[in-house]
Amino acid sequence: MTVDLLEPGPPGPAEPAPPPRPAGLGLGDIVRVGAVGLRTRPMRAFLSALGIAIGIAAMVAVVGISSSSRAGLDRTLAALGTNLLTVAPGSTFTDGRAELPLTAEEMVARIEPVDAVSAVGEVPDAKVYRTDKIPEAETNGITTYAARTDLRATTGARLSGGAWLNAATGRYPATVLGADAASRLGIGRAGPDTQVLIGGRWFTVVGVLAPAELAPELDEAALVGWAAAGTELGFDGHPTTLYTRSAESAVEEVQAVLGATANPEAPNEVDVSRPSDALAAQQAAGKAFTGLLLGLGAVALLVGGVGVANTMVISVLERRAEIGLRRSLGATRGQIRTQFLMESLLLSALGGLGGAVAGAAVTAGYAIAQGWPVVVPAWAVAGGLAATMAIGALAGLYPALRASRLAPTEALAAT
Repeated sequence: MTVDLLEPGPPGPAEPAPPPRPAGLGLGDIVRVGAVGLRTRPMRAFLSALGIAIGIAAMVAVVGISSSSRAGLDRTLAALGTNLLTVAPGSTFTDGRAELPLTAEEMVARIEPVDAVSAVGEVPDAKVYRTDKIPEAETNGITTYAARTDLRATTGARLSGGAWLNAATGRYPATVLGADAASRLGIGRAGPDTQVLIGGRWFTVVGVLAPAELAPELDEAALVGWAAAGTELGFDGHPTTLYTRSAESAVEEVQAVLGATANPEAPNEVDVSRPSDALAAQQAAGKAFTGLLLGLGAVALLVGGVGVANTMVISVLERRAEIGLRRSLGATRGQIRTQFLMESLLLSALGGLGGAVAGAAVTAGYAIAQGWPVVVPAWAVAGGLAATMAIGALAGLYPALRASRLAPTEALAAT
């Protein structure tokens, strides 16, 4: 039996090899490639990032300073209390100035939740001068008050120097000046050798008050003892402002009856106020101003974003040769687009980080100078950085798309 051996025929055509896939870029590669444009043009990158930084710094500083101010006010109110109520004479039906009766203090002290009552009484025609050489018309706007010895404790006022009036000094020509009054008179310290002329009589300055947050009318006052005001200056004994401290839980109830208690015959001629409410209203007004400044910061941030977009457009025009070479070597449109988008994001991130640091530094410096707690809300920093990245993405989107659409031959031919 014979076996036929078949000779192998010629080999068939080989199957074509699949086209090479473009190499992928990891996140680290994307960041390094995106940073190339920033490193090669550092001054342009710095100036573009500066626009973003100014906007973020403005926004963070505005929010930080506003928050620090509120924290300082909260700390002040916590120390001084929100249970201080004041009673002052209002207007009569004929638009004249009303008067509190002599018994007003005694009557208010009978209100059960009231813990403390004190008073001042304005002494008319008792002008205050540093020397007897000052023209009579130059009064510096300082008002003379007769003051009870427990006034400082009731209002929470603090001394910046010297001592407060007591049972002894309250009977003699001695005075305590408010912070603004002392400044206007050019008095920096209290002592037996420091005297002022009040109502034509020399008074020794025994103390100087620090600014009184809850009783600002005391800042522009010269305070003398109740007894000395009567014997030396002819004070009639009528109080012009009562200060009361009540239990925190009963402040609203006390406020409702203070007017009728202080002046039962004419309760409608009495003004009752809560100084902490005025501070809260001031804080509310500050919030509106903060909103305005935030709007200006947002405009600055938008201007910075336009600067980034302009930088990226110019960068695409200047780097067409690079784009064409990379496309010729196999870079995809998506990789080119990602490169320029990452460059825009890095540029914005640098500006955002720098602006956040600058804004926090400005907040800290200003708050420390004002004696406030330093408060930089985390949400403000995070929101600013998020806005920065969003601005960077929008600013870099068009240049990135434009770069990715350049054909390799067109890009190389344009160089």
